[in-house]
Amino acid sequence: MARRALSTLALLAPSLLALPAFAEEAQLSAGDTAWMLTASALVLMMTLPGLALFYGGLVRSRNVLSVFMQCLISAGMAGVVWVVVGYSLAFSGDGLFVGNLSRVMLSGITPDTLSGTIPEYVFIMFQGMFAIITPALMLGAFAERMRFSAYLAFITIWLIVVYCPLAHMVWGGGLISGWGALDFAGGLVVHMSSGYSALVAALFLGARRGYGKDPMPPHNLPFTVIGASLLWVGWFGFNAGSELAADGTAGLAFITTNTATATAVLVWALIEKLHVGKPTVLGGATAAVAGLVVITPACAFVTPGGAMLVGAGGAAICYFAVAILKPRFGYDDSLDVFGVHGVGGTWGAIATGLFIADFALPEGMTWGGQVLVQLKSIGLTAVFAPAATLLILWVLKMLLGDLRVDEEAEYEGLDLAEHSETAYAGD
Repeated sequence: MARRALSTLALLAPSLLALPAFAEEAQLSAGDTAWMLTASALVLMMTLPGLALFYGGLVRSRNVLSVFMQCLISAGMAGVVWVVVGYSLAFSGDGLFVGNLSRVMLSGITPDTLSGTIPEYVFIMFQGMFAIITPALMLGAFAERMRFSAYLAFITIWLIVVYCPLAHMVWGGGLISGWGALDFAGGLVVHMSSGYSALVAALFLGARRGYGKDPMPPHNLPFTVIGASLLWVGWFGFNAGSELAADGTAGLAFITTNTATATAVLVWALIEKLHVGKPTVLGGATAAVAGLVVITPACAFVTPGGAMLVGAGGAAICYFAVAILKPRFGYDDSLDVFGVHGVGGTWGAIATGLFIADFALPEGMTWGGQVLVQLKSIGLTAVFAPAATLLILWVLKMLLGDLRVDEEAEYEGLDLAEHSETAYAGD
């Protein structure tokens, strides 16, 4: 009897030894999938209605619908381009600078295809929401003066030529990830790329007529505050969702996102009180977005205490860019996209290395080495994104003519001139 049992165990031994290998295979996690579906919806909410309200409240009343429409068309355009070719360029192949076309129209992907513990379709849509908001962020720099058709052409080409290569280089196994640079949720890919590109576009188009002479106050600050609040809520999906799982790292990203943003609001209010005498609602809303921007690349790599330092530094640096640097140089970045996203994204990428926690430091990497890698990745992004943007704008001007509306249309407002509508009766 004992001999028979031993024989049976001997026969089963190979299968028993193989069990750990089967256990290590990727399996669908219902919890991770549910969280990522939710996170994807939160990120879409950041554009619609969050960004639309935030930017829409900051422009003059005759241009609010044009801002809403630009956000809507970004969702429409990117929603299509991402499925057709964007995802493939960003997340396929092993190229240094850009992916290949093996996933055009999501070829080869089925409901059973997994990306880690979630369906690849869910991963595609989560990343697609990033592709929607990033081009839309730029519109704030040249608000109130770009033709709608030119805007649509610009952001479509920009998504393919600038965003997808950067996403591949950072998150798709390309050059920057090979250096060991850390960008958890988009300091380089989203904020630096859009912020620096937006500044180039604002300079290329020129200032709004009357800029620096005529008053151009926000027409609806409640819109702006509501938009900033929706961005704050949606950003939890943006940052914590980038873990692609419902786990401790997602929890860390969640708490550091809130902590850095809260700190930025407090520090900005203090600086504004000292600088101009009173903290403003506009400053508070801007501070919240700045805090969200600066913690984005670092959210899973710093402690909550580190997040306070990231947020405080971001508030001070972004305030300087918006309140001191822009007036001194006189460029018309209408809604401070460069000052908040470009400068804030740069600080966030640096701060990721400066305040990185011991548990997050890659194996074999020193603290100083990580800071240098972060600076290297910043340098590439700060050159590639604006240079490519300038080339896109130059080509479009050659093909389409003037990219901005004429003087009459600008005076009338883009709502009427570009869309034949008004937001408010009597305008």
